[in-house]
Amino acid sequence: MSAPPPRLVFGDVVEGDVLPPLRHGVTATTVVLGALASRDWRPMHHDKEFAVERNGTRDIFLNTPNQAAWFERYLTDWTGPHGRLGKMTFRMRDSVFPGDTMAFEGVVQQLEVDDVGCGWLTVDVTLAVEGAAKSSCTARIAVPVDADDNPWRRRGDRWKP
Repeated sequence: MSAPPPRLVFGDVVEGDVLPPLRHGVTATTVVLGALASRDWRPMHHDKEFAVERNGTRDIFLNTPNQAAWFERYLTDWTGPHGRLGKMTFRMRDSVFPGDTMAFEGVVQQLEVDDVGCGWLTVDVTLAVEGAAKSSCTARIAVPVDADDNPWRRRGDRWKP
């Protein structure tokens, strides 16, 4: 039997903490499967000829839900299974194409425990390709305040994202 995955607890984090980087190579499959998973049938996410000739881009590119999923994966890989995303906003500045290597980096900006005892972290994340920021994200994510807490068990008045 394997050990349970490690989990982050609120007291393990301080403002300014830098999250471990995540690098992932993008392929046409990465782009197309993300579009299919989000039921985005627009051809610029699966038809290179359309993307190049009609959109003026160099290739097909990641859609918005696909990028959102990568931000969420990056954050929850860091927090472990008890991290629960409360809110996320992001801004796409440029496209991510097959052949690119996405580099995610994050920094903890704020910590707070709300009035019902939920521990919240605000994290700024950047998705860059070859050092150029392609998208930026700010996320508010709940983490356990102690070993007995689990934000996923919070409901109703105890969950205020």
